[in-house]
Amino acid sequence: MGSQEFLNICKAKVAAYFNEHCEKTDTVDITVNDVYVVWYCKTLQNHKALLSTTAADGMYYEMTFNGDKNQMYMDAYKKWQNVCFDM
Repeated sequence: MGSQEFLNICKAKVAAYFNEHCEKTDTVDITVNDVYVVWYCKTLQNHKALLSTTAADGMYYEMTFNGDKNQMYMDAYKKWQNVCFDM
């Protein structure tokens, strides 16, 4: 699987997940155009990407493709807080 194919699948999976699991009071569905890549890496036959959406829900999605098993995994995370530390 190529990098762009992987990212296109990720965006489609995240949009579908959001639309199925968003708050029932939210009256908006998102499309792949509302999903963006925060970070991406490919190592050998494996891919990993962190994605988010334009929705104001603070969610991050980690997508991993295991090339050995031809399987894709998704972890969904909620951003609780952003804390700054002076160094």
